[in-house]
Amino acid sequence: MDFLKSAVASAIAKGSSFPYSLGDRVDLSDSIWTLHNATKREDGSPCSVFTFDIASNKSRLPLAKNAVRKCRTLRHPGVIKVLDTIETDANIYIVTERVVPLSWHVKRRSLSEETSKWGLHTVASTLKFINGDASSVHGVVRASSVFTSESGEWKLGGFDVLSSMNDENAVIYTYGSLVPDAARYTPPEIVKSGWDTIKRNPLTAIDSYGLGILVYEVFNGSFSSGDQVGKTTNIPPSMHQSYKRLCTANPKLRLSPAHFVEQGKKSGGFFETPLIRLTDDIESLGLKNDAEREEFVNELDELSDDFPEEFFKMKVLPELLKSVEFGGGGPKVLGAILKIGSKLSQEEFNSRLTPVVVRLFGNPDRALRVCLLDNLPVMIDNLPQKIVNDKIFPQITSGFTDAAPVVREQTVKAVLPIINKLSDRVINGDLLKFLARTANDEQPGIRTNTTICLGRIAKNLGQSSRSKVLIAAFTRSLRDPFVHARNAGLLALGATLEFFTEEDCATKVLPAICPSLLDKERMVRDQANKTLDLYLQRIRKFGDTMADTVISPSVSADPTKDTARIGTSNDKSWAGWAISSFTNKLTAANGDIQSSANGAKPVEPEQEPARPASVPRPTRSASSVQKDTLRPAAQSLNRSLSEQPPTLFKEEDDTEDVYDAWGAMDDDEEDNQHKEEDPFSAAVTASPTISAPTPKPAPVPYDDGGEPDFAGWLAAQSKTKKPLPKGLNKSSPTSVPRASSRNSTVKPKTVVAPKKIDTKPKEEEEEDGWGDAWD
Repeated sequence: MDFLKSAVASAIAKGSSFPYSLGDRVDLSDSIWTLHNATKREDGSPCSVFTFDIASNKSRLPLAKNAVRKCRTLRHPGVIKVLDTIETDANIYIVTERVVPLSWHVKRRSLSEETSKWGLHTVASTLKFINGDASSVHGVVRASSVFTSESGEWKLGGFDVLSSMNDENAVIYTYGSLVPDAARYTPPEIVKSGWDTIKRNPLTAIDSYGLGILVYEVFNGSFSSGDQVGKTTNIPPSMHQSYKRLCTANPKLRLSPAHFVEQGKKSGGFFETPLIRLTDDIESLGLKNDAEREEFVNELDELSDDFPEEFFKMKVLPELLKSVEFGGGGPKVLGAILKIGSKLSQEEFNSRLTPVVVRLFGNPDRALRVCLLDNLPVMIDNLPQKIVNDKIFPQITSGFTDAAPVVREQTVKAVLPIINKLSDRVINGDLLKFLARTANDEQPGIRTNTTICLGRIAKNLGQSSRSKVLIAAFTRSLRDPFVHARNAGLLALGATLEFFTEEDCATKVLPAICPSLLDKERMVRDQANKTLDLYLQRIRKFGDTMADTVISPSVSADPTKDTARIGTSNDKSWAGWAISSFTNKLTAANGDIQSSANGAKPVEPEQEPARPASVPRPTRSASSVQKDTLRPAAQSLNRSLSEQPPTLFKEEDDTEDVYDAWGAMDDDEEDNQHKEEDPFSAAVTASPTISAPTPKPAPVPYDDGGEPDFAGWLAAQSKTKKPLPKGLNKSSPTSVPRASSRNSTVKPKTVVAPKKIDTKPKEEEEEDGWGDAWD
């Protein structure tokens, strides 16, 4: 059923000959007309329709017909623009531009003083035209006869009794009293002598009186009776004198609208305001020279926010766009355009400004480019993402390599407002390449701003390359000779802490920050300490969550004995650790082998008879002599575990075993580090069962058991510069030492003592085969 109703309604609407669709009714008092908002069916453009119902208001039909006739013939910028007039048997329609009654604003007291003066100037100028050029009388000047257009301009309407004074049968003479609420607004001479009095008084007298009442209404919100005429309540002091002359009771002394405008336009007059001057100059902006255009823009900057926005959108903005794009308006005009554009809706901005902005970014004028970059934050929200990414950013990139430093700097700053409108491919590709160039710019300010820019856009960078790019850029800035660049690098590192892993913080960032702790500038040092604290807090917090060790601790067979030892791992103090380390090393150095837990005796090396320290061990082969001579004594302590006696390797419960003692201390990470770095302890751990060959006091760890120090002695003898024996001379690899007469085995090249040595037991020496070596 609903569908059927809508279909029928649609058919009726399509079949109707009326080309406009009426909308909401607008409240309009003191008028014979009914006002509706409407749209044109052809293109949907907005308009207003004044409707007069003939049947219900037949006595005032001459007024409606007079209004239609005057609307068709009267043309002026201060008059409502009429689009169409339609007369039927039932109604009369006047279709105009979209308007709103001024009485709405007057009753709400929403008009500022500057706007009120601007509107009164427009109405007075229109009356000047009607009275002077058209030789006519409006007759109904009041707030209900004035409307505001979409551009915010005041438009004069209410032409019900508009009459030419050249017409002897003018409507105003006959039907003037039929105007709604005429008694309240009628001048005193009309009340006294009738409408024919107009012929005996100045033509402007009746409209001047109405203009005075309009001034009172605008500044006070309402007009109730003739007693209020001439009162200056709430009226600006600069207008008092002229206002009183408009409302004087003697029609011959009244100030005409033309003279009212003239007095207001004098130097220091009440019509000398920036808004009124702007209105007068906007139409001829394209014809002004550079000095006049600059003066115009300066006045435009003086305008406050309480001026009518609609006027700037509809009237000022189009003229400014023409000037900046085709008339050489320059950056100042562009700044005014963007200031007005900030008050446009999204749809209005896209339709009016976006195409112009895209074209202006391609303009080679550097001053214009800098102005656009400066104002990007103001207009970026209204620019579609696709337009920014595909059309505007490619034109912006030329600024990164521009020869002028100011252009490069402003281009870097412009990255911040547009970053959210760029795709990931553009950000991680072209943008980072250009920022890498500006990070190495010759201008220190540009380098500093690049560092700040990277810190601000860090969240927009791709995760795969973000930490690598940021660390490289920020650590580089820490070495910059410009103090503010170094400080910016530290600030950026502190702001982007969340984007780095703990490993990057510890291995890459902290080492780069540390040199800044001793920077020559206190500002940098202070910031370095703050940034360092941030990273240390994070690393320490992460370290607390890590395991104590990744090495499995060795479990002692008898934990009670470990507890009884001095300085074991149970002693967590720093001194206890030191005592434990010292005790373990001393025990290993002594080489004492304690009895095993099961009572088995350790295997002891074969005892050798006592002999002087300078006498070699008897009956040794040449190869063994070579090993003992060339190898330091410490080498005997570094045998692998596979070379240890099997019985000693299995004694795991020995409480004095050094390996087990270090293993029991594995719970302390710091102890483990020291144990791993102590070569002496490592050697002891590798060979825990070495004992002294005799019951004498234990030799030092690297003692060779009493054998002569051949290598050391040889080095001492070389200082005498005596030639070495033939057998000890360093020859080429092909030379072979002499063989002993008693031993046919060829002796390998070995380091032996020179001739001059104490060889008292010579017989034993010859028996060992060493005698031939001294020949």
